[in-house]
Amino acid sequence: MGKRERFEDLIVWQKSMDLAVTVYHICQKGALSKDWGLRDQLRRAAISVPANIAEGYERGSRKEYIQFLKIAKGSIGELRCLFQLANRVEHIESQTATPLIENSAEVSRILKAMMRSLEEKKD
Repeated sequence: MGKRERFEDLIVWQKSMDLAVTVYHICQKGALSKDWGLRDQLRRAAISVPANIAEGYERGSRKEYIQFLKIAKGSIGELRCLFQLANRVEHIESQTATPLIENSAEVSRILKAMMRSLEEKKD
C-alpha cells in the first residue's frame, strides 16, 4: 500500500462510496422506500463506511487510522447483514442483493488487509 495524498485516492474509499450511493438509490424504490426503519439503518451503515475511512485517514496517526478502519469494517458487516435482511423480507430482489453482498464482502476484505498492513508497520 503506497502513500496516498488524499483519502479519495483509496480504492476502498471509492468502493465504499459507490456502495453508499447505490444504497441511497435502492432506498428510494419499492417496499424499501416505505420501510423507514430498515431504510434508515441501511443508509446509516452505508454512510459510516466511507466516512470512517476518511476520518481515520485525516487523523494523521496510524493508531487512530486503524481504529477508524475497525469501525468501518464493523459497519460494512452491518451493511452486508442488512442487504441479506432486505432480500429475505423481499424489499430487494436477489439480483440486486447478491452483487451488493459481494461488493460489501470485498470492501471488508480490503479493510482487513489494510488494518493488518498498518499494524505490521514500524514507526
